[in-house]
Amino acid sequence: MTIRSRLLSILFWSVIAAAFIGPGTVTTAASAGAGFGLTLLWALTFSTVACLVLQEAGARITVVSRHNLGQALARQYGGTTAWMIPPFVMTAIVLGCAAYQAGNILGAVAGLELVAGVSRRVLTAGIGVFAFAVLWLGSTKVVANLLGGIVAVLGVSFLSAAVALRPPVGDLLTGSFVPVMPEGTGLLVLALIGTTVVPYNLFLGSGLKHSQQIGEMRFGLAVAVILGGLISMGILVVGTATEGAFSYPALASALETRVGAAAPWLLGVGLFAAGASSAITAPLAAAITARSVLGASGDAPGWADGSPRYRLVWGAVLATGVAFGLAEVQPIPAIIAAQALNGIVLPFVAVFLFIAVNDRSLMGDAELNRGLKNGVMALVVFITIVLGVTSVMRAAGGAFGVALPTERILLAIAAVIAAAIAVPVTRTIARRRRL
Repeated sequence: MTIRSRLLSILFWSVIAAAFIGPGTVTTAASAGAGFGLTLLWALTFSTVACLVLQEAGARITVVSRHNLGQALARQYGGTTAWMIPPFVMTAIVLGCAAYQAGNILGAVAGLELVAGVSRRVLTAGIGVFAFAVLWLGSTKVVANLLGGIVAVLGVSFLSAAVALRPPVGDLLTGSFVPVMPEGTGLLVLALIGTTVVPYNLFLGSGLKHSQQIGEMRFGLAVAVILGGLISMGILVVGTATEGAFSYPALASALETRVGAAAPWLLGVGLFAAGASSAITAPLAAAITARSVLGASGDAPGWADGSPRYRLVWGAVLATGVAFGLAEVQPIPAIIAAQALNGIVLPFVAVFLFIAVNDRSLMGDAELNRGLKNGVMALVVFITIVLGVTSVMRAAGGAFGVALPTERILLAIAAVIAAAIAVPVTRTIARRRRL
């Protein structure tokens, strides 16, 4: 593999980092830093590993089998369930992308507001037009490469601010690798993991058109995801500058005091880059997921990058976000519903990936999961199920106004459910490996 091919592979797979570092990640990570210092960095270490494990599995299935995740789902779950499961997954992911799109756009606007005195509605419309132009004019490969550039801006902004704060190296290492959960941080830890490991990214990574071999894919994906994880950690470090209640203006003011006059610009540009990149990737992921599930093949003419169907899906998601943004309304009920749907879809897709990479008939002998890979993936899938069950319970409580049990009880219930699911999954994997 040449240096040029390595760089191009990193640039191409940076779309995954662009997808998971959005305003939600900035807010969650910075809030964690503001409230608990460097203590919860380990959650971002784990979520980076989890993201890499699941993304590599999804991309490997596509490279080896020549099936994207939608087609692989239909293949694995044939018979009476084939008509039901993939469309359910697609619907949940498309609705989730639409619900979160407003937050992506408003997050980009919030970043620009820190450095520019322009009307919020004008900024919202401008970001909408920018995202529309990128998605309309570019193929998935062109869009992926452009997003790689935006991620570079994002990384420089937040990592520069984090380095300028000069956090103690010992505290950084301890926080990154020693799991500690102070009282009241259980759901925040799950939120840090949930902002990085999201179901639509798995379909996005699987559905991007590329001609890379396994080695090239693994290298580019690993570097891109690890860089994305480091940027998320940098955001948490930046959040430690805030004292008192967290808000973007408060963080900008604290950074200006501790770092200098350039700090608010770094925060504003970084937040804008996070929102703008996610405002492009959410519609893109929705369209790729729809093509993955509804297209007869990954190259189906009716679902080509410039086809009316493909553009209709990403256009609808983008329009939803712009409309809510112009109205300056956060679509809270839709986001609650999206949380519930994604809470169901994420563990379902994670379990499917775990089974699929252990399916000898799909992966062959060479790329079948073994030993350490299975151990790491089992842990990731278990935590993913806990995350999903907890998200569903929280969303249900918020939707119906039901008081939830304490944080520890909530996590204990989710862990018991995850352990119960592990039994049939283990049996299925053992059967698929013997085929």
